[in-house]
Amino acid sequence: MSSDLAGLLERLPGRELAFAAGAPVFHIGDAVRFVHFVRKGTIHLIRHQDDGSSLILQRATSGAILAEASVYSERYHCDARAETDAITWAIVRRNLLHALSESPDLEKAWTHHLAHEIQRARLHAEILSIKTVAARLTAWCAWHGGLPAKGQWANIANEIGVSPEALYREIARRRRV
Repeated sequence: MSSDLAGLLERLPGRELAFAAGAPVFHIGDAVRFVHFVRKGTIHLIRHQDDGSSLILQRATSGAILAEASVYSERYHCDARAETDAITWAIVRRNLLHALSESPDLEKAWTHHLAHEIQRARLHAEILSIKTVAARLTAWCAWHGGLPAKGQWANIANEIGVSPEALYREIARRRRV
């Protein structure tokens, strides 16, 4: 996210909320009351599948807006869970909508942010359409600049829609080569 948008959001009235690792931020079907600007930690936006698996739709870290499209919805369409201890700046949804209509600078920064998120979402959809684990991992690494620490690999598996075991096998294969 641009520093312009972050600065503008930080100036809006809100309150700081803390979430312990594993705690829900919101559930599918909850009324959208707040827009969460992540100050610290990692929060996942999750869609649970019928087969019991889950798909990470967003990995919101410091400086990210969690589920920004929810600004235009009455209810959440996914779950959000703190993956680590996390702190957000929670802005009342209707206050943000009002500020967007009153501030051309905020509206421009918000629009720029949404356009970037559309690009990211399209890449994510493209990764999910790729047939092999190897090709999915290659595409993911190209966008993110490589693999994170080993403790985060299971999150990548969820994000690219493969089993953790399949991902680990592919990483092991690459390290042998």
